[in-house]
Amino acid sequence: MRLVIVGGGIAGLTAAHRAVEISRERGTALELTVLEARDRLGGTIETEHAGGFLVETGPDSFLSEKPWGLALCRRIGLESRLVGTDDRFRRVFVWFGKRLHPVPDGFQLLAPTRLTPFVTSSLFSWPGKLRMALDVILPRGGGGDESLGAFVRRRLGREALERIAQPLVAGIYTADPDELSLLATMPRFVELERRERSLILGLWKASRKAPAASTSGARWSLFVSLAGGMGELIAALASRLPSDAVRLKHRVGGIERRGAHWRVTTEEAGAIDADAVIVATETHAASRLLRYVDPPLATMLEMIPYASSATVSLGYRRADVPHPLDGFGFVVPRAEHRDLLACTFSSVKYPGRAPERHVLIRCFVGGALNAAALERSDDEIVERVRRELGEALGITAAPMLTRVARHPASMPQYAVGHLTTVETIERRLAAIPGLLLAGGGYRGVGIADCVRSGEAAADAAFARR
Repeated sequence: MRLVIVGGGIAGLTAAHRAVEISRERGTALELTVLEARDRLGGTIETEHAGGFLVETGPDSFLSEKPWGLALCRRIGLESRLVGTDDRFRRVFVWFGKRLHPVPDGFQLLAPTRLTPFVTSSLFSWPGKLRMALDVILPRGGGGDESLGAFVRRRLGREALERIAQPLVAGIYTADPDELSLLATMPRFVELERRERSLILGLWKASRKAPAASTSGARWSLFVSLAGGMGELIAALASRLPSDAVRLKHRVGGIERRGAHWRVTTEEAGAIDADAVIVATETHAASRLLRYVDPPLATMLEMIPYASSATVSLGYRRADVPHPLDGFGFVVPRAEHRDLLACTFSSVKYPGRAPERHVLIRCFVGGALNAAALERSDDEIVERVRRELGEALGITAAPMLTRVARHPASMPQYAVGHLTTVETIERRLAAIPGLLLAGGGYRGVGIADCVRSGEAAADAAFARR
């Protein structure tokens, strides 16, 4: 089996690792090549250790409720390295009206499940609370795919969208809620309305049925990371591949069919022949590579939009941060007209992220609603972030450590109709033997989703043999 994987991010690496597993299980010889244009593996995942700080320039965790990430860590011997969040500080704040308001206890992304914390919350006005409460008596509506913005306005009102749904969703997808497909990103809420009619009542019922953590055996927190950072996952996957499989700084210039086989061309290595090719890049890159293989497929891949973002990591002495940092961080509504999208108190959320008596704070800028923020220089971005952190947390001291990481066109935006586009892509792809796609552009943007996507592509490559 000659397999070429284009892209050395998490989807490409998990596809490669799964291919090695399958070849060993079947006793099949495997000639594996992973082509990565950059000088390192991991894509947006990169961990830096500097001055006792552990800096994640991209994703810092994955969801434990999606099983594929945890399962992979177990198979490659990383289970003992997994760390959960410190749930003593589980709450999140919303920076609204020049102050940090805690998200009410029991609030599940879009709607409350507990009455007292919701009623006493300072985040919402009384008219806003009453409008949200109308969800209990409103009839079912919608039908078909609907934007998250339209859904929240219809069920819970404008204030719920602007003050909590939009900033929380921006922290996940860096997206415009009026463009984001609810069906593609949060199908649970579509199903809740269909089954229970009321989101609030449906979420309340679900919370009553959820088992208590103390009665369910060993459980991970919702977000899980690795003791040495997410870079550990990349290093572990790479170490389990054949020593000659990975080729860094190899940019693919073209992919073409040669009868029943494939030819992948790079400037550095020339032509590489393969029985199957997995393209594990952003969809806009995949579109360029496949424009002569199947123009309609390339056009559909190009239809999936992407947003750009940047992370700004700042290390401080604990004494220089007046705020108690008694939470995981805060999100910022777009209505506040700030550069900050969100801020994570990294050294509070996970152990080992900062030296003793120091803290690490990670900020996010850019996204679909504030692309102009990334037109500034790194120094200008840091200056604006520090100014806003001064207002939110009272920090005036200069940071001991500063890191800026840009991620251009790296976050897929699941617009209304996204699942229809993906289904059309998958039907088109099924008619092209030996060509597979993987990555966050299709059926999930998180690390666990990318693991599933990469492994499924490898399984499909061998299933067609």
